[in-house]
Amino acid sequence: MKSEMEELFADLCQVPRLVARRAGFRPALDVYRTDDPPAVTVVVELAGVDPDAVEAAVVDGILVVRGRRSRPAGDQRSYQHIEIDYGVFERRVQLNDAVDSEAASATYENGLLSIHLPLARKAPAAVKLTIQSTEDA
Repeated sequence: MKSEMEELFADLCQVPRLVARRAGFRPALDVYRTDDPPAVTVVVELAGVDPDAVEAAVVDGILVVRGRRSRPAGDQRSYQHIEIDYGVFERRVQLNDAVDSEAASATYENGLLSIHLPLARKAPAAVKLTIQSTEDA
């Protein structure tokens, strides 16, 4: 619930009439789950971001993606209109399932960062043990 509230307030910060525009940008993302193989995939829209400037980690059941989108070096243009956000970003995604972060992988293609997080293997269901008595020996 806390992360949903943070997302809501972050979205409100993007509405120009409500508050002044904040520094940096907040990339859009999609999260989906597959059953075969069991995994969670997070796709982050990072057009114009150098993939070497992006970090991703799973910490306490939360995927954290952070980085920076920089203006081109030596940018001396006289802008008439600006809509593209630059600067530092960080997105946090609450993972509702346990994932195997050691088996995770990430690819960057056409401005989209795809992070594939296989689900952790669950412990087997309850197993009934046979108890052998040593008194019969």
